[in-house]
Amino acid sequence: MTYTVNGKNFDETPAPGQCLRTFLRALGHFGVKKGCDAGDCGACTVWIDGAPVHSCITPAFRAEGHEVTTIEGMGSPGSLHPMQRQFRDAPGFQCGFCTAGMIMTSATFTEAQKADLPRALKGNLCRCTGYRGIEDAVKGVVGIEDAAPGKAVGTSVAAPAADDVVTGRAEFTMDVRMDGMLHLKVLHSPHAHARIVSIDRSAALAVPGVHRVYTWEDVPRRRYTTAIHTDHLVDPDDTYILDDTVRFVGQRVAAVLADTVGAAEEGCRRLVVTYEQLPAVFDPEAAMADGAPQLHGSEDPFVRDPVHNILLELHSHIGDVDAGFAAADVIHEGTYFSPRVQHAHLETHGSIAWMEDGRLNVRTSSQSPSIAKVKLAYLFALRPDQLRVFCKRMGGGFGGKQEVISEDLAALATLDTGRPVCFEYTREEEFTTASPRHPMSLTVRLGAKSDGTLTALQVRNVSNTGAYGNHGGETLYAGGAAVMIYRCPNKKYDAYSVYTNTVPSGALRGYGMTQPAFAVESAMDELARTLHIDPFALRRRNIVRPGDPLVALHDGPDDVMFTENSLGTCIDLVERALARTADRPAPGPGWLVGVGVASSLHETAPPTDHISEAYVTLGNDLIYEVAVGTAEFGEGTSTAHVQIAATQLGTTPSRIRLVQSDTDRTGFDTGAFASAGLFVSGNAVLRAANAVRDRILEFAAAHTGVHVVLCSMDDEGVVCGDRRMSLAELVALARARGIRFTAARRAYGSPRSVTSNTQGFRIAVHRVTGEIRILHSVQAADAGVVINPAQVRGQVEGGVAQGIGFALTENHQVDATGTMVNPNLRNYRIPTYADVPRTELLLVDSSDSVGPMRSKGMAECCINPVAPALANALHDATGVRFRALPLTPDRIYSRLNEQSVQRA
Repeated sequence: MTYTVNGKNFDETPAPGQCLRTFLRALGHFGVKKGCDAGDCGACTVWIDGAPVHSCITPAFRAEGHEVTTIEGMGSPGSLHPMQRQFRDAPGFQCGFCTAGMIMTSATFTEAQKADLPRALKGNLCRCTGYRGIEDAVKGVVGIEDAAPGKAVGTSVAAPAADDVVTGRAEFTMDVRMDGMLHLKVLHSPHAHARIVSIDRSAALAVPGVHRVYTWEDVPRRRYTTAIHTDHLVDPDDTYILDDTVRFVGQRVAAVLADTVGAAEEGCRRLVVTYEQLPAVFDPEAAMADGAPQLHGSEDPFVRDPVHNILLELHSHIGDVDAGFAAADVIHEGTYFSPRVQHAHLETHGSIAWMEDGRLNVRTSSQSPSIAKVKLAYLFALRPDQLRVFCKRMGGGFGGKQEVISEDLAALATLDTGRPVCFEYTREEEFTTASPRHPMSLTVRLGAKSDGTLTALQVRNVSNTGAYGNHGGETLYAGGAAVMIYRCPNKKYDAYSVYTNTVPSGALRGYGMTQPAFAVESAMDELARTLHIDPFALRRRNIVRPGDPLVALHDGPDDVMFTENSLGTCIDLVERALARTADRPAPGPGWLVGVGVASSLHETAPPTDHISEAYVTLGNDLIYEVAVGTAEFGEGTSTAHVQIAATQLGTTPSRIRLVQSDTDRTGFDTGAFASAGLFVSGNAVLRAANAVRDRILEFAAAHTGVHVVLCSMDDEGVVCGDRRMSLAELVALARARGIRFTAARRAYGSPRSVTSNTQGFRIAVHRVTGEIRILHSVQAADAGVVINPAQVRGQVEGGVAQGIGFALTENHQVDATGTMVNPNLRNYRIPTYADVPRTELLLVDSSDSVGPMRSKGMAECCINPVAPALANALHDATGVRFRALPLTPDRIYSRLNEQSVQRA
């Protein structure tokens, strides 16, 4: 069969039933991405005779005799298609995984389609941008700027990989072919709790192409945690690579290694497993009751109370809450529930492992290759020099890749066979086996005087950690920050992280603070209405201010620097912004309009150890190489690191070459999460760049005999007094003396500072259908000195979009047996372009005391106030309080209908 792809002919015959996506990737066209394999996300979009199609649901044979164009065929970095240029210059991407499909779709739009993007883009999903950058790209809006030498910070420069992203040449994890590669697939448990009695692998091994079947008997029997932190002791070692007991539907039972994905899947289907089913428990309150099924034995010293399935419990207080409630004029109490939600990053988890020169290499989609290396070395008893772990560009993370969940099996199979091995998750496996946000039930009790002054604040948090405790303890600690935001002499926080027979929960943007923020900010709104006080005024009266203790769980010393009243400024900015749209009309008859607000505080680094080491070197090619271990998955740290280095070295971003996320080429880095990719790694880059600058100036001063204070750097070299030395001259002189201009510096996540965000919404709610339309979305944020305005805007818009999904549409639905019933993007419903409004971003004029270039990270914290602001606006519009998410139209309709019946 003859195929024409990007103007070249190929004589190839696809396998029976093969889709066009896998066929094109086998030919080396890696710009065609896999996000769903169900026609839902559009990441695989290509043209057939100039018309866009989803190649994952298009049979390959149908392209025979037609002209197929992929993103690589549209243009190259030196000769961009106009739409590629527009996506680069807007910028219209963050992680870039959806970008090829977005460009392929958008480049075919007529003017009428450009005027109706909600319909025209309905087949393409983005999880990062919030879609505003994509809209700007389609409409030709330019947001990227050039930076003058030494002036990169504060400028919206393009991402270092921008040209490669828009042309499909940027390498993501799975964008590689290797000779002799084997493929691994996993058989998952159909039971929520069971003991494996036996596994008959004979039929699986008889499948042509199957090489190995791995069970719990074939793997190292070492307990570990999949969670990633520098200090592994903060997470419980309660997990095995493969186990003889399964504790949730979807848990790994066995792994099959074969020549092809199809053979491996068939091998999984032919495994015969005999289970002894065990009692299961899915509700954390029931799991804590006497006599509940016990998930874990007492051999794990990190489990607080295995009899009652309690991983960890916290009990802390300041003052006397009983006295505070006794002194209150009004007491409010309510219980608020946040469900399990998924990251839905468009690139699924995956790893590729191979042996090279006797060393194990693992190419993976991880937010922390350094710690992934530490865990793999422990699991397989390897010395550090026997192992390399590295990342290419990643298609989103949001905390979901702060785990080691694909690397172990790929490494196991390669160490066993000596062959390259690929293990790539399906979309269904992401939903059923990867770690979603913790479901939390929070009871909030507030006491206040009649003027709104808080006298007591008490929170009880029950967190469902699922079958294993990865991140269960740390998110519980983080949730205590919800009581940090308000001044009150009497506070109490009781929290429980509880094992249940459900998919293990993990890290997700907001990290344990999003759920408590929904509860506390909803409760504050209810208290304001009980007191007949404006919600803005109640918050303004009670927020913490510089000089107040920030600690949530105790009154001891901490390392947090709190120097500005940015939270008060955020509240003021949002109130004024919403007032400007007070006369915005409802969409029509039958619509109710309401306004809601919520705030949050966020520490700029996690309280546990966070370390980063950066190297900066001036090369013989006169390019500065910056090597740093943090990974890039759309949070923009790569661009920020380049800008920081360029500014300190007096040059432009084009003179910076970035090397990152490779344990062979970079220093240790805890990872890119909790905004530490900017705060910690950015400080490491800043210090290393400063050290190189100082060495160059000192060398030039010594050579010219001019005092170093009279020497300065610019893009071309050094000026010492009235003499200029070019960089080429300096490098040649230094090389002749055996001197290199290079430096390594480390940074740590201490001391930390605080950033603040306030979100406001004006919404319309249809009194019959329960539909919500967002009329105005505004967020005020304290980002300190803004390194890249376009990127900060994109992070906030993306965080708000994700928060809207969390609040309105997304729900990881589980049936009575513990099985997820909607494990696909079509039924899980992350926001599309049509669901996300433009968010007005208002930045506080501030600077940070300890962040790099006085900046603060924005990727993590912007999501936290979104859901409570929407819930508060819904109550303002309808008079009905919703204390459980998501706020779906059917639930709103049901409650409004109940209210109407009661009134009748």
